[in-house]
Amino acid sequence: QVQLVESGGGLVQAGGSLRLSCAASGSIDSISTMAWYRQAPGKQRDLVAAMPITFGGGTAYADSVRGRFIISRDNAKNTLYLQMNSLKPDDTAVYYCGAARAPVRAVATGGGVDYWGQGTQVTVSS
Repeated sequence: QVQLVESGGGLVQAGGSLRLSCAASGSIDSISTMAWYRQAPGKQRDLVAAMPITFGGGTAYADSVRGRFIISRDNAKNTLYLQMNSLKPDDTAVYYCGAARAPVRAVATGGGVDYWGQGTQVTVSS
């Protein structure tokens, strides 16, 4: 089992920045990919960004966040980050951290996530 705990969500004005963190614990050596997803009210949960941990291809970003968001990790701390810049009201959603045994290529093309965090709310005001 892998446990994921997100933090860093909150309220921010449009144009501002926010940094989300996801602390992983448990059998993390089984994980190849970590990713951020988001789910806005009335919408499905969509991939925001994904990156390899030990195996897989390069990072993947949703077109809606490319150039504004940066996914990164600190393997020594078993922590995944999402730096969100130039935030827009459309970025408002619950953001979830996900971990997958599959490589980035599989996750980016719709592959399943094996473990989920509880989610953290991000609200961007105009």
